This record gives sequence, structure tokens and C-alpha cells, in this order.
Amino acid sequence: MASLSQLITRPATFSLSSPSPSSPGASFCHKPRRGAVGRVSCTSSPAEPDASRLDRRDVLLGLGTAGASATAAGILLSFPRRAGADPVATPDISSCGPPDQLPPSANVLTCCPPPSSASPVDFAPPADASSSPLRTRPAAHSAGADYVAKFNRAIAAMKALPADDPRSFAAQASVHCAYCDGSYSPDGFPGLDLQVHNSWLFMPFHRCYLYFFERILGSLIGDPTFAIPFWNWDASDGMSMPAMYTDQSSPLFDPRRNGRHVPPKLIDLDYNGREPRFTDNQQVDHNLRVMYRQMISLSPTPSLFFGSPYRAGDDPNQGPGPVENIPHGPVHIWCGDPEQPAGEDMGNFYSAGRDPLFYAHHANIDRMWAVWKGLDPRRHTDLTDPDWLDASFLFYDEDPKLVRIRVRDVLDMDRLRYRYQDVPTPWTSARPVVTTQRVRSATSSLLTPTARAAGAKEAAKFPVTLDSPTRVTVKRPVSARRSRAEKLAKEEVLVIDGIQVDMDVAVKFDVFVNAGEDHAAVGPGGRELAGSFVNVPHRHKHDKRGRAIKTTLRLALNEQLEDLGAEGDDSVVVTLVPRQGKGKVKIGSVKIEIMD
Repeated sequence: MASLSQLITRPATFSLSSPSPSSPGASFCHKPRRGAVGRVSCTSSPAEPDASRLDRRDVLLGLGTAGASATAAGILLSFPRRAGADPVATPDISSCGPPDQLPPSANVLTCCPPPSSASPVDFAPPADASSSPLRTRPAAHSAGADYVAKFNRAIAAMKALPADDPRSFAAQASVHCAYCDGSYSPDGFPGLDLQVHNSWLFMPFHRCYLYFFERILGSLIGDPTFAIPFWNWDASDGMSMPAMYTDQSSPLFDPRRNGRHVPPKLIDLDYNGREPRFTDNQQVDHNLRVMYRQMISLSPTPSLFFGSPYRAGDDPNQGPGPVENIPHGPVHIWCGDPEQPAGEDMGNFYSAGRDPLFYAHHANIDRMWAVWKGLDPRRHTDLTDPDWLDASFLFYDEDPKLVRIRVRDVLDMDRLRYRYQDVPTPWTSARPVVTTQRVRSATSSLLTPTARAAGAKEAAKFPVTLDSPTRVTVKRPVSARRSRAEKLAKEEVLVIDGIQVDMDVAVKFDVFVNAGEDHAAVGPGGRELAGSFVNVPHRHKHDKRGRAIKTTLRLALNEQLEDLGAEGDDSVVVTLVPRQGKGKVKIGSVKIEIMD
């Protein structure tokens, strides 16, 4: 594969902006100073708006300069629109990809894909979708020899293109690096990065990315029906690395992978940098229960499934959704080579797109979006906030033309003319199980001497550095004693706020609720495990606060508290346990909120 260092080092010069009319917001917030780190103070009252407040428009999240028209209706009551925000935030393309901001081990000089002298065109799906070929993405582990041969031919053709061709494998890999390692800062916010991880942009960005990658591959082999495979790691048959990627003579092979994780090794969807000591049957069971927790228990509403809103002028990393944390993060780190200085290739965002396995991994992540919507079509819907729908990205298509595509353009897979092979989802019946005795009612602020001896310290005051297991008693809102109808309408959510983590190290910590006297007795499939936070290493250019990012983890509690028999308790005991990157994480606060 051609080195990304062959790419051009001068920035692109195209620009794009398309404002749309504003609409009144449903709530009002006090905007922090530009570039400040911190939360926005909000109220849900639609009382007298501040006349000096500007409407939010044009969430500009592009490669080069991309505009997105977005009205400001604050539809998500849990995440009201941030009034007074800057209406336009174009990327500062002059800051793209300096070599000193990539890891020292990187053999590339820039994340900048090739520039375009032409203005971008707006994406337009086929007017008559039924007349366009339908592409069916197969499960990689069950793909036949003919398909594997065709896929090898397509990847080989892409890798044979020169790096300054935007369809080349080198240029396509650089797209992920550019969007995910802070190669751009929004115009007017030189201290901020654009980042498509850790927010509601994660799912739609990667769907767009795979869409154009797939169409380029099909064009290169003259087959408009060609579809990329998905790595079916959520079912027992697909939990090993697909064999087509392990043939060292194949263009699908990447030498920078973890050599201990070749087939028949089963993936650990809860991986934390250490090899688990489970039998294969235990590993499968754990993986299925992890999938249930992330896809069902933690994803009851769109606002929780997709992650926190990220709007023009916001600091990036507002908060990831459950699937982005797990299994997305652990699969990246499980595949990356621990012998490489920065965990390349899959184990670091700047290099992840250089491993062909990346695209199969993210195809299954994209499939999870479709599966989630099918689990409960009434409640599991796409977001309706215009700031999400009109966020946009720039990609090259197969012609190649520079195309602006918005989130609203990719919500209907039928219009995009692709689908996934129908395979079982055994995790839908793998509800986590209670594994420890329930902590006595946390109305008492004292833990038992036995609990103190179990290796978890009590958090005396926040913020705390998570260098060892830490317990804290958290009061529940008065409104937590709710009817079933009220629980269906609003979710009780554990909020781990002010998470500060070094962005260029692999980090994972687990969050337990009422784990009894010993959290170590709870396995990955235990009901007391409320969820986890995972950081895949990456670097940013523009972060003037140093290497740390600041973000929030939100974990739905309704189903967990029901299973633990804790619905009537005034408080719960939360235990934070560092698994990877001990001492690299600070926690600002732990609280419980009621949200849509």
C-alpha cells in the first residue's frame, strides 16, 4: 500500500455553506465562553428568550470545508439546544495534519486526503431506488470462495491506485485519520477540534464512510452489486477473526495485528488489554450478555443509543453511545498489535483505516444501528433534532467527485440500496444475570468493614483519579419511585461526568451498581456491571488543554435496577474500577438523572 506520506501537504481550498431558517428552541441555556471546557447551564422553560442570542445554524463538520444547514429546534428535552452558539463553524483546513501531531511511530506525514479543485456536489440518492442494484453485505465468516476472490481483487485494485487518487486505499484510510484525530478546527474556534467519535455523529459518519468505500470498490471491479462483508462478532459463529483476513498472501492481510488473536481465538467484546481466562463456551456466553447490555439495557431511547449532541461551537467528545464504547472500542484494541508503539493499526484511530478488517468491523457496527431499530420500531427511532439531521461530511465517490452528504441522507438503507445478510442475533435472549448479593439499602452512608476490605476505596471528594477501585453512594432522584408508564416515558440514568482521560492511551474502566462486597465476583455478563467507558488512542492537534479530553458517560438504569431489586432504594452504591490505563482517568462527579 502506498504510504500516506505521498499525499499532498497543501490544504484544499474549496468551501461550502448552506444556511437554513431558524426555528424557536424548546429550552434555553447560558453559553460558556468560547472554547471553554464545561457544561452548559440550561432550563427547560420556554420563557422570555434573550434577544441577543443567535440561532444555531450550519453544523459544519466536513473534510476540507463542509457546511451543514441545521435549524435549532431543541427537541431532545434531555439535551436542549445550546442558545447563543455560533451559527457557523467551518473547519480550519490550514491546520490539517502536521507531522508532529501524529504518534512518533507513524510513517505518514499528514491525515489530509487529496484536495479538489471543484466545488462539492450535494448527495442525491437514486430517484427510483427500485431500479438501482441492491447490494447485500455478507457475514464474513460464511462468505464463499468466489466472493472472497472478488473482494481480494477489489481491495488489490484500490491499493494499486496512486496515493493522490482519492479513491486509493491510502486516501480512503486518511479520511478516518482526518476526521478522528483532530486534523481540523472549526473556523472561529481555533482551540477546538472536529471529532466524529464520542457523540451522536459516530453512527452516521461511519455509515457514510462505508457507503462511499463500498461503491468505489464495486466500481473498480465493474460490479455495482458488490458489497463489503461484515464481521459478525455478535454471534458465536463469527466471534473469531474472519479467515479471509488472515491469509498472509492476501491484500486483506495486515501484519500490524495482535498475533495472539488469530483464529480460532474468540474475540473478547469486553477486552481490556489482558487475556481473559475463560473457556470458549464461557467467552461466547459473556459476549452475548455484553451485547444484550449494550444494545438493549443501555439503549432504550434514541438519545441514549446515539450518544450526546455535538453542535457547532461545542467542545468535541460530548459523550459516546453504548455501542461506541462497547463493542466498538474493545474490538479496535483487541485487533491492534500491542508490539507497535501506538497499537497500530486497528488499535489507534490514525491508523485504523489502513487495516482492511476495519471496514468489516464497522460494517457490523452499522448493522447494529439497523438491528436496534428493528428491536422496538415504536421507541427505537432515529433522532429528529435538525442539528443532527443536517450535520454533513465530505467524501469522494467512485467517479471521483467530491460529495457533501448529510446525516438525513443516510437514514434509509433502502434508498442507499444496501442491506445485510439476515443472520441470527442470539444475544437478544442473553439478559445479564445477578451474580452477587444485593448491597443493603444505601440509605446508610457507611459501608461494612468487609466491603472496605474488598479493595475499593470510598470517594471522599470529587474529582478523583481512578488509580484503584472507588466506591461512592449516589442518591436517586425523588421521582425515581415511578410507575411503569413513567419509566417507559423517561429513563433513570447514571451520569459519570467530567471524565478526563489522556487521549493517546488505551483506557477502560467499568461501572458497577450494587455489586455487593466484591465487584471482582461479577463477570462481563453480570447484571451488576452497569457499563464501561473505553478510549481508543488518538491525538488531536488543537487541544490547548493538553493531552486530555473531557467527556461524559451515561448509563441507563431502569432495567438493571429492576433486576437487582433496587427500585425502592433511596440510593445505590456505584463502584468505578479501572481496567486499562490506571491512573490516566479523572472523574468529576457521579449522579443520577431522569431523562428522555
